[in-house]
Amino acid sequence: MTYKQLKHNARKFFREQLRLADYIDVRAAADNIRNNIPFRGPTIYILFVAIVIASVGLNVNSIPVIIGAMLISPLMSPIIGFGMGLGTNDTKLLMRSLKNLGIMFAISLIASTLYFLVTPLETDNPTELLARTNPSIYDVMIAFFGGLAGILELSRKEKGTVLSGVAIATALMPPLCTVGYGIANLNWHYAGGALYLFFINCVFIALATFIMVKFLNFPLAVEHETRSWRKTISYSLLLLVVLVPSFFSAYNIVRENEFSINARHFVKDNQTIGGTYIYDYSTDMSAKPYKITLRLAGETLSTENRARFYSEAEKHGIRHEQIVFEEDATIEVRRLNETEIMRDWLTNTEAQLRQRDDSIRSLRTQLDAFEALQLPSDQIKAELLSQWPEIADITLARADSSVILLITTPDVTMPEENLTRIHNWLSVRLQEPAVEVIVRH
Repeated sequence: MTYKQLKHNARKFFREQLRLADYIDVRAAADNIRNNIPFRGPTIYILFVAIVIASVGLNVNSIPVIIGAMLISPLMSPIIGFGMGLGTNDTKLLMRSLKNLGIMFAISLIASTLYFLVTPLETDNPTELLARTNPSIYDVMIAFFGGLAGILELSRKEKGTVLSGVAIATALMPPLCTVGYGIANLNWHYAGGALYLFFINCVFIALATFIMVKFLNFPLAVEHETRSWRKTISYSLLLLVVLVPSFFSAYNIVRENEFSINARHFVKDNQTIGGTYIYDYSTDMSAKPYKITLRLAGETLSTENRARFYSEAEKHGIRHEQIVFEEDATIEVRRLNETEIMRDWLTNTEAQLRQRDDSIRSLRTQLDAFEALQLPSDQIKAELLSQWPEIADITLARADSSVILLITTPDVTMPEENLTRIHNWLSVRLQEPAVEVIVRH
């Protein structure tokens, strides 16, 4: 096979693999998008449920609950409708999509704000809330490529599960609920960052929809409409305004990550310098420049060792003004450890005393029971021999449920009435109703 034939076959193969026409129904997709835009009936209730679920999920910091809210949220439909309206020159669809999206936005914002005003739950570690407050270029990429996947899925003849993944990836409902949280708690950093993330998602999902609508040749609502250069400039400026802050945010994320890695390697490589030991450290990304706090134990940091720390830090990209030493923290830790040791000792001692008291009580109970089982054999023998001299010897023992008295009389035979009297006397004497008297000759 020649190179030209191989090249031809390769092109044919990839054309067949990448061909969309046989798998796409743009007219059915356009009708489906238009039908899902109206905000009435069940859509209102579904939006309300999604708001509550997302707010609760953010409140309790539960990722599965937040994912559930993403899956059932109807916010994606008007955004895709807006992008299709732009791509098909359908001004009516565009305005209807904007109107419904605005209503959904207002309802979601009011409902989530009210929820966070009345909820009795405190969010101690709001990592899921915080994740929606610092959008970056990565969120732009997620929204854009998620939008591409979404419009392609809607255009397929055979529908799959792509839309569920798009709903989770682009995450429209959680940012809105985070805005509500920020308003309810007067935390404008949360509110502003989450609102920006929601705006990024909306703009770039719509942009992706617009591009794919053009690429797939969706039918135009108005044929041969000419777009003025002013509209093109307006759209370009809008995208630029949205993109620029996200680039700054992404740059900060990369810098913070780099500083964290450098700090970890610096501490790992310089755990001990001289007689000084780094037992803990922390980083502060809110400081400008970023700070690393080193908590030291051991010897007091000398001027020479301090200079060595600075020199090693420079090798890891950390300047000396970014380093904070906390030597006094070692005293606090030592005192804390002494307090914890004393507390543990007292706790263990108290537990041992309780265990000893329990053992004493148990032994006392066993002793009482044992003493109760003992019989005053010598005293009984003396008392019986004083009354019946003909008895040579006696043996007193306790059986399972009775007391046995064995009388030895080798020379005489005791009358039956004497044995009865001995039986009755011994029963009263020992306070045992079950007494058995046996005579051995």
